[in-house]
Amino acid sequence: MDQYEQDALIFKAFCDHNRLRIMEQLQQGEVCACKLLSHLNIGQPTLSHHMKILVDSGLVQARKDGKWVHYALSKEGIEHAKERLDHITFVHGQRIDECICR
Repeated sequence: MDQYEQDALIFKAFCDHNRLRIMEQLQQGEVCACKLLSHLNIGQPTLSHHMKILVDSGLVQARKDGKWVHYALSKEGIEHAKERLDHITFVHGQRIDECICR
């Protein structure tokens, strides 16, 4: 997988309101899938779909405990996403917010 495909996985993860809600829930720390379901108006198959996208992006990590999976934000994944966004938004060697575009 090349860098563009990896970047697409990261930014795809941010492109759904349910995934943004999930990430907000994970700001509190590790959360069981059952608790995520109770805070969202979606079914278990839909949650699994969203969690696969978030885990594949590297933004979220999963830990299986019996029949349940616990999810948490990945500090490394979040930092990587920030670095990739900074890299993509550089214009002529400067961050977009530092340059004067004409």
